[in-house]
Amino acid sequence: MNNNIHPCLWYDGNAKAAAEFYCSIFPGSTIIADTPMVVKWQLAGQTFMGLNGGPMFQQNASISMMVTCEENTEIDELWDRLCDGGMVMMPLGKYDWSEHYGFVQDKFGLCWQLYKGNYSYVNQKITPTLLFVGNNFGKAEAAVKYYAEVFKPSHIEGILLYAENEGPAAGSVKHAQFVLDGKVFMAMDGYGEHTFGFTEGISFVVECETQVDIDYFWDTLTCNGGQESMCGWLKDKFGISWQIIPKNIGAIMMDPVKGQKAMQALMKMKKIEVDKLVNAS
Repeated sequence: MNNNIHPCLWYDGNAKAAAEFYCSIFPGSTIIADTPMVVKWQLAGQTFMGLNGGPMFQQNASISMMVTCEENTEIDELWDRLCDGGMVMMPLGKYDWSEHYGFVQDKFGLCWQLYKGNYSYVNQKITPTLLFVGNNFGKAEAAVKYYAEVFKPSHIEGILLYAENEGPAAGSVKHAQFVLDGKVFMAMDGYGEHTFGFTEGISFVVECETQVDIDYFWDTLTCNGGQESMCGWLKDKFGISWQIIPKNIGAIMMDPVKGQKAMQALMKMKKIEVDKLVNAS
């Protein structure tokens, strides 16, 4: 399978402003698609989609973006920009896991972890990071192993657990790193009281080459506790949202002759059926 997996961020009409902001602070970034509903951009090789879906969902710290930097000055510059109008989650400073680290939610709602480390350990500047809290606490290890089975090619780089002497978090995931279809992800368990959890505010898009691929991901991710939604959206058994879509959906929807009919057909679907989109009348 050849699937392009990337995060989708939910916005209430300001996806373009968010994209412009992020592209202004990460060198070599660019907006690659701009429509009233969907904006796509690339930051340091990581594709993002912004969806102007309305006020229903908000981004939160259950999914954040880990930025690996090798210089304090780079972290300091990013920190100043991301903190402007945002909210500090963990102050910039020295921690056990990094000599220079900070956790911030920016003015558009996206959470960032700025981390001083060796780029060669990740080989990816920006890494989506999953935080398992509340009813999901303790499930990070199972989730990592599950995703490594579902997506091919994939592999697990490593899973570090809290030691027995580290209190109530003992045995849960302190940090995990895994690769799905060439993209690095991270995961961890978050012990304690948290007021947030996985929502549609941040989902992951899986662009599929064929209907066979769409069927596979849809059927696999919705089974054993997953949940179907509309227009290619679903939640897996851990509550993380995915969009299983054909890679050419943009071309189908933008077709000057058939695009409107295809959109009407899409709005009636749960799992996307490409033939019905293409042949909508």
